[in-house]
Amino acid sequence: MSTAVATTSASYADFVNPQWVRLLDLLQMNVHYTHCAGAELHTADGECVLDFLSGYCVHNVGHNHPAVVAALKVELDRSGPAMLQSHVPELAGELAARLCRLAGGRLSKVFFCSSGSEGVETVIKFARAHTRRNGLLYAQGAFHGLTCGALSLMDNPFWGEGFGPMLPETHCIPFGDLDVLEQKLKGNRMAAFIVEPVQAEGGIRIPDREYLKEAQAVCHRHGTLFVLDEVQTGMYRTGRFLAGHHFGVEPDMVVLAKALSGGLVPIGAVLMKDAVYESVYTSLKRAIVHTSTYSENSLAMRAGLATLDVLEREQLGERATKLGDELRRRLREALSGHEMVKEVRGLGLLSGIEFQAPSKIALRVPFEAFRHIHAGMFGQMLVMRLFRQEHALTQICGNNFMVLKAAPPLVVEPRQVDHFVEAVERVVRLVHSSHTFWGDALGLAKRAVNV
Repeated sequence: MSTAVATTSASYADFVNPQWVRLLDLLQMNVHYTHCAGAELHTADGECVLDFLSGYCVHNVGHNHPAVVAALKVELDRSGPAMLQSHVPELAGELAARLCRLAGGRLSKVFFCSSGSEGVETVIKFARAHTRRNGLLYAQGAFHGLTCGALSLMDNPFWGEGFGPMLPETHCIPFGDLDVLEQKLKGNRMAAFIVEPVQAEGGIRIPDREYLKEAQAVCHRHGTLFVLDEVQTGMYRTGRFLAGHHFGVEPDMVVLAKALSGGLVPIGAVLMKDAVYESVYTSLKRAIVHTSTYSENSLAMRAGLATLDVLEREQLGERATKLGDELRRRLREALSGHEMVKEVRGLGLLSGIEFQAPSKIALRVPFEAFRHIHAGMFGQMLVMRLFRQEHALTQICGNNFMVLKAAPPLVVEPRQVDHFVEAVERVVRLVHSSHTFWGDALGLAKRAVNV
């Protein structure tokens, strides 16, 4: 596959982010895509790349789903009040009602925004307003976004380095540890515990069956809001509308984004109980005390409604469950004989392949050498090999470089699952049996030093 597209990247490098272009060039992943559909990405040089990343769980209904595209065209053609700001946006009410019905529990109000990070910022403000407390709890390994409030709820120093002090009174606890949660909640100073039901960037970490339900109970005993960040896990990604539904919880607030508009229009939504909502909008004077310019624009709302139609009509939740189980079964079977593969785990079509340091000296020496250069080098070499050699796009988890993510669109076809499993097995076999993989890694390291 030809990956040199420097001329098409020139303006981006000059006026947007030159380091991103340099990184893609380094990884030999800088290709020009001409059109994308379903789970396939087509390049200018005639290649077809299989998408097993979904834009980090944005494209649940696939790239450019015809029904969502058509709905947006109709909305544009009607020339309605897209951004009037001084009217009642009827589409927002319609979308909010559907989201609350699907989420269930006592979630009965929705605040719309434009991203998951903005949704997390909303959670922070509303939780503090409702409880009159400042303390916030989050889980080790979490990823909640890159705005300052969201960064304050993440323990990986990489994301916040150089940006100055974050919010005070935020506290990190181990994911899955009820004893520490109980201890931190003593004193009744915590406004909210915000947690991902399945940690995506943390390495596709799935908690014990009763953890979330018990965590919810502990929070409520201490007057602390129990909040689920479902930005990556929601919208049927794990087979249920919310990943929290697998664990029988009824959160006080839920954050949705990414897949909510079919990957075509920025959108986020924070679902919450009436009591939380009413703690912020307490009077006519405070009717606009928390808002966002693009939060209820007609294109985003129409895209959200059309996306829900597709998810339900095509039964993509059931499809995610069936194909996700099959994907993990096939991966376990194909990779079982390789010592560096520790575990394959996941829920629905959110899966992770965890690798571990090899015991054989012939593999351990180069592995340790490259990990010393950069902790993510081994994982990034897997990603690069899958892309260059197998025409499959995925990525390592942002907070766990030893876990390779497998999260295709929910419309992925069985034959595409077969291709991905075979591709991963070939690359992993190369890792264990050939000097080529490690030689390429050395070349990558040298190029990284020189660029």
